[in-house]
Amino acid sequence: MPSTKYHYGKFPPIEIGWNRLIPLIGPANAALARYDGTLAAIPNASILLSPLTTQEAVLSSKIEGTQATMGEVLEYEAEKNSKGFSYEREADINEVLNYRKAMWHAIEMLKDLPLCQRVIKEAHQVLLSGVRGHGKAPGEYRKTSNWIGPPGCTIENAKFVPIYADKLADAMSMWERYIHDDYPDRLVQLAIIHAEFEALHPFLDGNGRLGRMCVPLFMYKIGLIHSPMFYISAFFEKNRNEYYDKLLAVSRSDDWTGWCEFFLKAVENQANKNQTKATEILNLYESKKKQIIDLTRSQYAIYTLDFIFSRPIFNSKDFSGMGVEIPATTSKRLLNILLENEVLKIVRESSGRKPSIYAFPELINIAEGKAVF
Repeated sequence: MPSTKYHYGKFPPIEIGWNRLIPLIGPANAALARYDGTLAAIPNASILLSPLTTQEAVLSSKIEGTQATMGEVLEYEAEKNSKGFSYEREADINEVLNYRKAMWHAIEMLKDLPLCQRVIKEAHQVLLSGVRGHGKAPGEYRKTSNWIGPPGCTIENAKFVPIYADKLADAMSMWERYIHDDYPDRLVQLAIIHAEFEALHPFLDGNGRLGRMCVPLFMYKIGLIHSPMFYISAFFEKNRNEYYDKLLAVSRSDDWTGWCEFFLKAVENQANKNQTKATEILNLYESKKKQIIDLTRSQYAIYTLDFIFSRPIFNSKDFSGMGVEIPATTSKRLLNILLENEVLKIVRESSGRKPSIYAFPELINIAEGKAVF
C-alpha cells in the first residue's frame, strides 16, 4: 500500500458532515458540562485530581510505547532514585514525569497568553528535556522531513508522510489562526485542531503527546472547563488502532467527519468517566477529612489530608518536610495512626537511611479504575 501523504490545501476542511455530527454534539457537550460542574465544585482540584493528572500522563505516554504504570511513577518519585527500576523503565517514568511538567508549564503560560505556537514550543522543550528525544531539537520545529511507519522503514514505504519541512512554518501559522477562529461548535473545532496538529507532526519527537495535551488546554482557555483537567487518553489508548486509523483517514480520504465522530464519542465517554472518578475522589476526600480529624485530633489533620491526596505514594521524610514543618514525633504519630486504621499501607519499610514508603490505596485504585493495591 502506498504511503498516505499530508492533505495539502485541505485545511481547514471545506465541508463537514454536520448531519452526522449533530446527534453526537449535544451528548458530548452535555457530558462535558456535567463534568465541569463537578470540577467547579471541587475546592482544590489541582490537589484532589493530581492522581488523575499523573494517570493521563501515563496513558498518553503509553500510546507512544512506554510501559510505566502510575504506581511505578509515584513510587519512583517517592524513592528519589532509580534503584529497583531497569534503565528502560526509568526512562519511561521520566518521560511520564516530563509530560506532567510540560502540562503544568503550559498551564502557567496560559495565564498570560492564548494557546499559541509559543506555548506549544515551550511545552515541547520541557517534554523532551533530559529524556529520550532530548537530542531531537526540543522546542524547535523540524527542519527535515519525517515519516511514520515500522522501525527502519523508508519514506517510500512509510505509513504516513507529514507535511514537508519547508511548508511547516506557514502551516503552523494557519493552525494557530484556526484556534482563534469562531466556529459553530467548539468540540468539533477541537477535533480538527488535534487532527491537524498530528498530521503536521511539527517536531521530530513528542507530537502525539503534545497534541493530546492541547485537548484540555484548549477546553480550559476558551472556558469549556473551569480547570485544565480533562483526561482523554484512556479512550485513545483503549481504541488505539481506531484512533490512528481515523487520523490517517483525514489525509488519505479527506474524512474529517469520521474523525470528528470518533473524537466526539471520545469526549462524551471520557467526560462521563472523568466525572465519575472526580465525584468518587471528592466523596473520598470528604469522608477522609472527617476520619483523619477524628482520629488524629491534630492541627496538622488537613495538611495530612491534602498531602496524601496530592502524593498517594510518598516517603516519610517528604511528609514532614513539604510546606509544613511537622515535628518528627508528631509526624511519626500521625503516620502510625493512619497505618493502624488502614488509611495508609506500607510499600517498603525503612532501612538504614532509607525512609519508609507509604501508599494511599483507595485513591490510587480510583485513579487506576481498578484495584491495584
